[in-house]
Amino acid sequence: MENIKQIKVGVVGLGPVGMILAVKLKEAGCDVAICDKDDFKLKKIRDEGIVLEHIIESTTRFENVYDSVSDMRHLDLDYLVFSLKSYQTNGAIKEAELLNSDKITFIAAQNGIDTEQIISSTFGESKTLRMIINYAGNLASPNTARVSFFTPPNYIGSVDDSRTKESQQFADILNSIDFFTESIGSFELSKRIWEKTILNASLSALCGVGRLTMAEAMADEDTVELIEQIINEGIDVAEKEKIRFPDDFVRKCMQYLKKGGDHFPSLAVDIINNRQTEIDYFNGKIVEYGKKHYVKTSLNLAFTNMVKAMTNKNVMNRMPGVEGEVNKKILSKGLVEKNRSTIYFKEQDCFLGIDLGSAFTKFVVIDEKGKTVFRYILQTMNKDRHAMKHVLQSIHSTFNIKYSCATGYGRKHFTETDIIKTEINCAAAGVSMFHPGEKNIIDIGGEDIKVIHADINNHVANFYMNDKCAAGTGSFLAEISERAEISISDMSSLAAHSEYDKELNSFCTVFAKTEIMNWVFDGMKKQDIARGIYISIANKVAKMRLLPGIPTYMIGGVIEHHPYLSNILSEKFNKEIKTIEQPQHTVAFGAALLAKQNWNAQVANPELENVNV
Repeated sequence: MENIKQIKVGVVGLGPVGMILAVKLKEAGCDVAICDKDDFKLKKIRDEGIVLEHIIESTTRFENVYDSVSDMRHLDLDYLVFSLKSYQTNGAIKEAELLNSDKITFIAAQNGIDTEQIISSTFGESKTLRMIINYAGNLASPNTARVSFFTPPNYIGSVDDSRTKESQQFADILNSIDFFTESIGSFELSKRIWEKTILNASLSALCGVGRLTMAEAMADEDTVELIEQIINEGIDVAEKEKIRFPDDFVRKCMQYLKKGGDHFPSLAVDIINNRQTEIDYFNGKIVEYGKKHYVKTSLNLAFTNMVKAMTNKNVMNRMPGVEGEVNKKILSKGLVEKNRSTIYFKEQDCFLGIDLGSAFTKFVVIDEKGKTVFRYILQTMNKDRHAMKHVLQSIHSTFNIKYSCATGYGRKHFTETDIIKTEINCAAAGVSMFHPGEKNIIDIGGEDIKVIHADINNHVANFYMNDKCAAGTGSFLAEISERAEISISDMSSLAAHSEYDKELNSFCTVFAKTEIMNWVFDGMKKQDIARGIYISIANKVAKMRLLPGIPTYMIGGVIEHHPYLSNILSEKFNKEIKTIEQPQHTVAFGAALLAKQNWNAQVANPELENVNV
C-alpha cells in the first residue's frame, strides 16, 4: 500500500462520528485536515486537541483546522469525508466544489438511506464512496467525544464500483490500527445501508420520544416488542427492493442493539434538544419506499410524524391560518441559507438592521459572527399597510434578536428598534466589514447621492451630499426610464452595448423628460439613450469630491439595478470603482453590525448608555 503518511484526508463535520474518524486516520499516519462551522469548538480543538474517552481514550492534536471547506483547496486531498448531518451536507458540498479534481474521492460517512446521493448528485457516483459506521459516541464537551461502542466491522464501498481500489485503500488505512473496516461491492453496500438504517430506525426515534438510552429501551419488554415490529416493517420494504436478509436477522439486530449500552442515539439527542433531525433519511425513507411498493409501514410512519411534530422544523408553522402562510413566504424569500433549520437561529444571538429608505425598506439579520442570515426588501410606500408588521413578526418569530438598529430617512419616526443611527455611519460600518481602511463610498439612493470618506480606522471622516434636487438618484432614473420606455431591468445591459458619449443637458426631472422625448422622436437607439442617462448621472457624481489615492466603493439600490453605471464612473474618475456585494442592503447590514457592536458593549459594561446619532 502507498505510504500512509502521503495520503491526505479532509474530514468535514466534527460531531462524535467525525471526531473519532479523524483521530483514527491521524493515528494511522494520514495527513488529516478537519473542518467545522462551530468557532468555539474549533478554538478548543486548536488549544487542546480532540479528546476521546471511555472505550477509546486518546488526545490528538491537528495542525490543519478550518472553518470552511473551501479553505482546504490548497491541500490537494486524496479523500474528503463528509461526516455531517444529511441536512447540513448541501452547504458543505457547495464549498467543496472548489476542491474537485480527478484525484479526489468523496466519502459519505453518514447514516440513513440515500444520503450518499446528496454527494454523488454533485460529484458523480464514480467519485463517491459510502461508509457504514458501526461506532458511536456523545459529546462530553465541544472537543471531547465519549465513545459508547464499536461493533466491528465498519463497511465502505464505491457507489458504482468505479473506485474499489480507493475503497480498499481507505479500509486498509483503518485496519492498520485495528479500527476494523471492510471494503465491499456496491450490491453488498446497499444491503449494509438498509441493515444499518433499519437498526437506526428501530430505536433512535423511540429513544428521543421516550428520553431513553439504548440500554433503557432494550430493558423494557413492551418496548422490545415495539422495536421488533419496527424492524419487521423495514425488512418487508427492503425485500421489495430485492434486498434479502438471513432468517436470523431480527435476532442479530436485537443482539446488536443490546450492545448499545448507556448511549443516546444521535437522532434522539437532536429530538431532546429540539433540533432538526435526520428522520426523513431514517424512518421516513422506509415509509417512502414502502409507499413505492404498497407496503404498510404504520409504526415507521407514526414515529416519522411524531418526531416532525416534536421538533417542529419550521417555527413559522406554529402560526395558524393566513398569517402563518404569509410568514412562511417571507422566510422562504429572505433566508440566505434555504436548507438551514429555523431552530438553528433560535439557538444563537442574532442582530437586526433596518434601513428605512425613501423608496424601499431593507431588512438584514446577522448572526453572532456577523454573517448575514436573512435579507429582505419592501416598498416603503406599500399598499399593504401590514406588510412591515408581517416582516418584523417573521423575523422575531424565527431569530433570537438580541438587539436592533434603524437607519435611513424614516429612522426617527420608527420606534420598533433599540437604537437608531444615521445612514452615513451604517454605510461606513457595512462597507468596512469587508473592506477595512481608508476609502471613498458612493451611495446613490432613491432621493439623494452621498459621498462618504472613511478614515484608516473605518470611522466617518467627512461626507458630502448632492443638492436638494433628486436628479441623478433612483427616483430620477425611474421617471426618465419610464418616459423613454426602457425597462429598469434592461437599462444596464442596453447601455453596455453603446458608445454614445453625450449627456442630458438638464438635470431637472421635468426638463429632462422633455429632452428624453426629443431623443426618442429623433430615433435614437435605446442603448444610446440608456448610456446618455448614465453619463448624466456620472457627471452629477463627478461634481462631488473623491479623495485620490484610496479605494472607492459603490453601494445603494441604484448600483444594484444599474451595474454598468460603475463602468461609466470608473471612466469619469479614471480609477477603478468597485461595487459591494448586495449593495442595496449594505446600509441595513451596517445597522445590524452597529446593533451587534452596541449589544456587546452593553454586555461588557451594563451601565453604558446608547447614543443615537
